[in-house]
Amino acid sequence: MKMPSSIATSVLCILAVASSPTNAIRYFPQRTSAEAAVVEWGHSAIISALDGAVATFGPQTSQGANFEVETSPVLASPIDGVGTKDISTLSLLDLPKLDNADDVLGNMVIMTDSAGLSGVAMARIAKESGAAALMIVNTDQDAGDYIFSLEAETEEEAAYAKEHIDIPVIMPGNVITTALLTDDMDAETVNKGGALPDRVRLYAGGDRPFFEDAISNGPVVYMIHNMLTGVECDELVKRAEGRYDMVGSRSGKNNYLENTLLQPLDEKTTVAENNIERVTLWKGGVAGKFFKDIDERISQVTGFPPEHFSDFQINKHSEGSVHEAHLDVNPSNSIMATITIFLNDVPHGNGGEFIFPKPEDGNGEPVVIFPTKGLAIVHHNTDDKYKLDPSSIHQEAMLSKGYKYVAKKYVYLNPQQRHMRIVLPLLASPFGGKLPRVFIELHAFLIDKFGFESAEVYFRKIITMIPILLLIGIASVISDFVAKKLKSSSGGGDGNKGKESYGTEARPKKSKATKSKKSD
Repeated sequence: MKMPSSIATSVLCILAVASSPTNAIRYFPQRTSAEAAVVEWGHSAIISALDGAVATFGPQTSQGANFEVETSPVLASPIDGVGTKDISTLSLLDLPKLDNADDVLGNMVIMTDSAGLSGVAMARIAKESGAAALMIVNTDQDAGDYIFSLEAETEEEAAYAKEHIDIPVIMPGNVITTALLTDDMDAETVNKGGALPDRVRLYAGGDRPFFEDAISNGPVVYMIHNMLTGVECDELVKRAEGRYDMVGSRSGKNNYLENTLLQPLDEKTTVAENNIERVTLWKGGVAGKFFKDIDERISQVTGFPPEHFSDFQINKHSEGSVHEAHLDVNPSNSIMATITIFLNDVPHGNGGEFIFPKPEDGNGEPVVIFPTKGLAIVHHNTDDKYKLDPSSIHQEAMLSKGYKYVAKKYVYLNPQQRHMRIVLPLLASPFGGKLPRVFIELHAFLIDKFGFESAEVYFRKIITMIPILLLIGIASVISDFVAKKLKSSSGGGDGNKGKESYGTEARPKKSKATKSKKSD
């Protein structure tokens, strides 16, 4: 598992890259719950939704009913609000209505930003055309699903928007024009809005999970706000307390079962993990409602199947902790993606940021993500061919003050086998989910002795046999116990008979006739 020399070089150059004037640092998160909206369609059995960012002008999510809209979505004509019209000499107030203003009236109009119009300009066109809401699609091909809150670009626009724009304006995080796309639909039908839902509902996102893109490719990195609630974050911290082991990355052995591996930085040095305590809470297929609900939500939001998830690895960072630049790899089962969830807020200035130092998108500006309670970072460790992506190298900056709690779930390329999802969690359950060290040592020993493929086969057989042996042992104990009871009971009966033969003769029982006679 030697790290490629190019990666080692990039690690050593992180500080130089971050301080380079041509590589501005991108800081996240930038979005907040206050500007998160949801566009939803469907019925109670099947509901679909997409995330949206609300413009800083027009009704805001905090305005409740003044923001919410339920109506039909309609494609603008022309789609960018301008088409072939020459508007170079027109002012904001002179922009024409849409050609299909009659269809737009009272509905949510969908426009693109391909004509270069400002958000306020498009909002004016939509309002003058009678729209109840405006959805502006970002057409930047290099931005992926990147969305942001549109702002007024000039003081004139800001003044106009404050006075006149009273319809909600959002930018969606995905394409709604293909929401109802079927195999038999042609491009012309789709371009005319044939795959749009009949009706949609727009409302504030509140504490629902919503997305924020950080890196579109090389590697793919995005954030999910509100992935866990504050209560869930606190509960995970509570369940891990008292079960941590200090991570010793410069000595010790690889823990392949729980993804604590020694990664070489160069020929003589391994990646440092200092002042970090860690525990994996093995729950798997025998988890209770708390963990099952979280896994189901993560699966629904990310699209990853839950059977590919690892159990939660909880990390406690103390003052001075650092996790140097590394790749998330595990030769025993390739890690396709990593989900990192912050379980507490770390004040800005206290360090502990999550950093991607050398992304390949744009100009390669480093990405820095501040620890925010409930925020999840999803990054792909493999490319579209499921090969390790060297650009997924990442690190966690030194924590200068306080504590940082982080929960990680690894998404494996292959589904977790039964012994990983059932047997090991059962063996860990008496210890609050912490797996006894003997199984970790056994797994590592088998890998060192037989290599990964053979070791996995042997380990699976051994682990699968343990419950069978336990059941046999329990059955044997019960059988011995029952046999002794029966023998004791049988022996006790013979003893009583013996006592009767040596003791005083038992007096004969009085018959009913005798009793009757005495009574006479």
